Amino acid sequence: MPLPKSLRAFPPGGTTAFAAGRPLLAVSGLGHAGFKHRMPASTQRTTLARGFTLVELLVAIAALALLALMSWRGLDGMIRTQQATREQGEQQAVLQTVLAQWNADLNALMPIERMQALDWDGLVLRLTRKSSAAVDDGALVVAWSQRNIDGHPQWVRWQSPPVRTASQWNDAWMQAGQWGRNPSTSQKARETVLLPLTQWRIYYYRGNAWTNPQSSDANSGGTGNAQSSILPSLPDGVRVELNLPPGRAISGKLIVDWVNPLRINSRS
Repeated sequence: MPLPKSLRAFPPGGTTAFAAGRPLLAVSGLGHAGFKHRMPASTQRTTLARGFTLVELLVAIAALALLALMSWRGLDGMIRTQQATREQGEQQAVLQTVLAQWNADLNALMPIERMQALDWDGLVLRLTRKSSAAVDDGALVVAWSQRNIDGHPQWVRWQSPPVRTASQWNDAWMQAGQWGRNPSTSQKARETVLLPLTQWRIYYYRGNAWTNPQSSDANSGGTGNAQSSILPSLPDGVRVELNLPPGRAISGKLIVDWVNPLRINSRS
C-alpha cells in the first residue's frame, strides 16, 4: 500500500531525524520560526514589557503625599495630647502640694501666751506654728500673701527662722507683715512662689457662721476656760477662697475649709 504524501518526508528505516533522536522541532518546517509566525497577534503583545505612564506615576505620588499628611497630623495630635496631659498632671500635683502645705501650717498652729497665733489683715495671713523639724528648734512665723511677680499675680509663702524668745517672735511677726507689702531682698530670699492666683479671700468660722476675720467680733468667742484671757483665741474653722486663672488644669473658684480639731466639739 503506498504511503500518503504527507508521510513521504519521513522514510522508514530510522535514518531520518527521528531515528537520530533529534527533536521534533529539528524537522524542517517545525522550527521556532514556524511557531512564531503562527502565534496570534494578541499573544505577541502580552510578551512585551509594560511600564508606568506619567498619569499613573502622578496619581501614586499624590496618594503617598496624602497618606504622609494624614500620618503627620495624627502624630502631631498625639504629641499635643501627651503634652497637655503631662502639663495637667504637673499642675494638679503642684496644687495638691500647696494645699497640703496650707493644711499643715494650720494644723500646726501654736498658741503662745500673749502672742498672736493667727491674724488676717486683708492682705497677709500670718500665723505662729510649731516646727516640723526632727529636733524642736522653736516656733515658726509663717505668712501667706499674693503679689505680682514678673507681671503675674502669684500666691507666695514666707517662713521665718525658728524663734525661741518673745523678742525673736516679735521681730519675725513684724517682718512677715512687711514682707506682704514691700519685701526686702533678704525677705524675698525666704519666700516660695507657689502658683498663679488672681484673687483670694479668708473667712473665719465663729458663732456658727462664716464671717470676715476683720469684723468687730474677730477676737470674740474664747476657748471657754480660764486660759482664754492668756492664750490667743482661734476660730473654729478657716476658709480660703481661691480664684485660679483660666488655662490651667483646675481653674475658677476653689474653696478649701479647715476645721480646728481643738474646737470641733464646741460647735453646735
